[in-house]
Parts: sequence; structure tokens; C-alpha cells
Amino acid sequence: MNILVVGGSGYIGGAITDLLLETNHKVLVYDSLLYEDSYRKVVDFIYGDMRDTAKLKKYLDWSDVVIWLGALVGDGACALNPDVSVQINQNTVKWLSENYDKRIIFMSTCSVYGAQDGELNEDSPLNPLSVYAVTKANAERHLKDNNAIIFRLGTIFGVSDLFSRIRMDLVVNLLTLKAFMDNKLSVFGGDQFRPLLHVKDVARAVVANVDTDFTGVYNLHRQNVRIIDLAYQIRNHFPDVEMQVSEMQFQDTRNYRVSSDKAKNILKWKSIYSIDDGIDEVKELLENRRIKDVMNPRYTNQTFLKQFVPELEKIVY
Repeated sequence: MNILVVGGSGYIGGAITDLLLETNHKVLVYDSLLYEDSYRKVVDFIYGDMRDTAKLKKYLDWSDVVIWLGALVGDGACALNPDVSVQINQNTVKWLSENYDKRIIFMSTCSVYGAQDGELNEDSPLNPLSVYAVTKANAERHLKDNNAIIFRLGTIFGVSDLFSRIRMDLVVNLLTLKAFMDNKLSVFGGDQFRPLLHVKDVARAVVANVDTDFTGVYNLHRQNVRIIDLAYQIRNHFPDVEMQVSEMQFQDTRNYRVSSDKAKNILKWKSIYSIDDGIDEVKELLENRRIKDVMNPRYTNQTFLKQFVPELEKIVY
């Protein structure tokens, strides 16, 4: 089959393309290289903006399946320019739903649940608390009548592939970095839950469903973890780290636990990468100085995008 990976040069896309290249499928990556200066992976590549629908349509016509990864990701990043976030995360998906009648694999987020009690499944009410979550929830609605499988991803962690940038603004990776750099971990409140998921487990779910008939929404996560418990788990990897716990609540109000039983029972998907695996991956990069400047803004979506918010309003041709 011909598989188009829109946004395939990114953090999740790197792991997905690695697995796809082990198959007999023909793979084409379409990406604007928002965070990258080059794309050197040995895979066919088209430089383009997903909002440039005239250009994108030609490659969609070529494809049998589209894996739609392109998006502005994260609450902070999307809040920088809500109008552009709507264009990229929501309006492009509406256009896709109206102009593509083949297989769609779409990445959503468990952030659409917002702050709720109990363990949430795909039928639980949505409570998006940010521009990012709202645009993803709306994008899901646009795809409800398409041949689409939608993955609501937990909070991702770990190392993707050898080419894609690592993200240091995700809680497991970030706290591992802080433990290494500061020799201490400061946790505010810490009772809030996050459903955690290794980036390579996302890739496994996506590639396994390229040629299935499953449609609808599926939560994906490995483990629901309180932030305070995660911090102590990271300290196990850095025994000399000092823990500083404050009763002051962190400004991020999201707090939710999810169930991935639907994916396990119907898709037969199961996470194989542990939180400790992800901590060890990031720790190895840091200890062996394999990242020259860990404070480089490109590893943090919001910080990087702040540098050229007005440029995001322009379509990259």
C-alpha cells in the first residue's frame, strides 16, 4: 500500500516511519520541518505545509492510507496563536474529511477529557480545557463519518528514533532532565494524574492498524501515574537527587485517568515499553552528552514557537 505520513518528521512520526520502513508498504513523508533544519532519513519526502491543500491533494490521491500527525501540539504552544492553532489542528482535518475517502489514522489526545474524576473511557464526556484540547476534540468530530481510526494519546515519553528531535517538555522527559541537571526535583501538589505512554508504543499501534478495518476512537496509555509518584520513580534512577514537594498547586489544572481496555480488547494492542525504559533512554543521552545543548529551545514546543509566532500565519510552500 501507499502510505502518506503527514507530519512524519516529528517526534511521533520518527518512530512510526521506522516501523513502516520494515514493512513492504511504500512510504512518503509530507512535512514543513517546523522544528528541523534538515530531514536525512532514507524515506521519500515532500516539503510542504499541511494548509497548502492544493499541493497536499496530489499526494493524498496517491496514497491508500494517510497517517495524520501534523499539528501544533501542547497547551502552551497552541495558546501562542489560537487562530493558527485552529487552522492547523482543526480546519485542515475538516478539509481532509471532505476530500479523502480512504483510510485515515489520526492522532488525538487524552487532554480532551480535561479534569475529571474516575477512570475515563471513550464514552466519557469531554471537557477540553485548552485551545489544544478543543481543536483536537473538534477534529475528532469532523472525522466521525470517515474511515478513520482515532487514537487519544496519553502523555508521551521516551526517545523516538535517531533523526527526530527529542521533546523535553513532556513530564517524564522533563523531570528526568531536571534530576540530571539540578540534582533536585521540585513538585507542586503532585496529586494530579497523567496517563503515560512511550512514543514507540504509539508507533506500534499505528502501524498495526494501517490495513485493518477498525474505526472509531481508542484511548492509548500504559499507566495512570500521579506526578508525585513519577518524581519518586525518577529519583530511583538518580539516588542523590533531593526531593522538594510543595503544597502549592501547579497551574496546569488537568487531572485525569483513562482506560485503554477498548484498544486492548478490540485491537489486541498492549504497551511493551515501561516508564523506567523511557527514563533510562533519556538518562543515557544526558549522561553520555549525546545532546550538545539540552536547553536548546527546539526541544520545547512553546519556547521554540515563541521565537516566530507571526511566521506561523504564513503557509510554507
